[in-house]
Amino acid sequence: MEALSKQEFARRRARLMEDIGDEAVAVFVGPPPRPRSNDTSYPYRPSSDILYLSGFHEPQAVLVLAPGHDDGEFVLFAPDRDPKVEQWEGRRAGPEGAVEDYGADAAFGLSELDEELPKWLADRKRLYYTLGSDDDFDERVVGWIQELRHRRHGVSGMPSAVVDVRDLVYTARLTKSDEEIEILKKACQISSQAHILAMQHCRPEIYEYELQALLEYHFRQQGGEGPAYPSIVGAGDNATILHYTDNKSRIGADDVVLIDAGCEYQYYAGDITRSFPAGGTFSPAQRDIYQAVLQVQQAAIGDLEPGFSYEELQANTRRRLTEAMVDLGLLTGSVEQLVEEEKYRDYYPHSIGHPLGIDVHDVGLFRTSEDESRIFRENMVMTIEPGLYVPASDESAPEEMRGVGIRIEDDVLITASGTENLTAHCPKAVDDIEQLVGSADRSALPG
Repeated sequence: MEALSKQEFARRRARLMEDIGDEAVAVFVGPPPRPRSNDTSYPYRPSSDILYLSGFHEPQAVLVLAPGHDDGEFVLFAPDRDPKVEQWEGRRAGPEGAVEDYGADAAFGLSELDEELPKWLADRKRLYYTLGSDDDFDERVVGWIQELRHRRHGVSGMPSAVVDVRDLVYTARLTKSDEEIEILKKACQISSQAHILAMQHCRPEIYEYELQALLEYHFRQQGGEGPAYPSIVGAGDNATILHYTDNKSRIGADDVVLIDAGCEYQYYAGDITRSFPAGGTFSPAQRDIYQAVLQVQQAAIGDLEPGFSYEELQANTRRRLTEAMVDLGLLTGSVEQLVEEEKYRDYYPHSIGHPLGIDVHDVGLFRTSEDESRIFRENMVMTIEPGLYVPASDESAPEEMRGVGIRIEDDVLITASGTENLTAHCPKAVDDIEQLVGSADRSALPG
């Protein structure tokens, strides 16, 4: 699978520059490496917005878009070439690579930032930039504007307004291009295969981290960058903790195992959750909870279509899950009153899903900048992930349901005529799951 084309990035930049207009300039800043301990750093993750607009992935890069500028509309400031640093940390593109490999009209080393970047701010009325993300860079921006203000020759103006660029970029990122969809399909395919492997190799008495290792090995073995987010492998009562990532417990024969894990491929995320019986067969109570969640998930996927709103999707899911809680004996009373009082939060405390893309919880938000519910459009990708979680400590719940957490999550592309489930390859029907669990040759697992 090839990376996104230069033409794809050029189209994105052109669309954003058309949005901001010839009197504006947009500036994007990449984060620095983050220390993990002493003199080691966490694996570097580039700025998602810089990735979206250029594919450039080196630390602390600065990307500038200045429509119609005589010296270049697309400017990249890249880490300087330094043979001694590169011997330790790896090769850098430098300004030359920023032009040749990433299509920049002009490029400079980060050491030239204070000298060169103000030239692209001069004579622009608006600066599109997100204040508050990097305090040090905010100070530099203010300093550059003050410097321009005090000049008397060669500069007719400087930005008099700073506008948050996120609304424009986030709206653009919500709708996926054909190239993006193909890469997302690959991320989802790898993720699906990894979940299947985990189910096949699960057996009582192994540890949660063994399944995590199998998942993440497959992500890398298939060419992904690794997990798109910390992998969740929770067995038994651990599955009732929404973002459980310790993954250290031994898996019991009667446990339901919940795995929420996805591969990052070409910086795009897969995001799948499956829940399955460690011993190969659901108990009657486990099966009842599972089937209730599955039915709600299938109904929610059916709701997705252009023109439907996120608020409607949320409301429908809350009502359906509340009905299921009543049927299961987890709640008692009128469904309407239980929904109004938000009693469903006892067993369903999260939302139905989120946009998916370069970020696993992708940008776009659930409400627009006008505070209206987001309306689904063709080529948006959403996760759909209802769940029910009954802590072992909940004495009000039926005893046979305590310590059971079930979530089922798929990644769904909204099409002109409905939906395409990008993770449909990963089984979720009860019979299919029970046939898969433990079906692999045990000798195939190391150790």
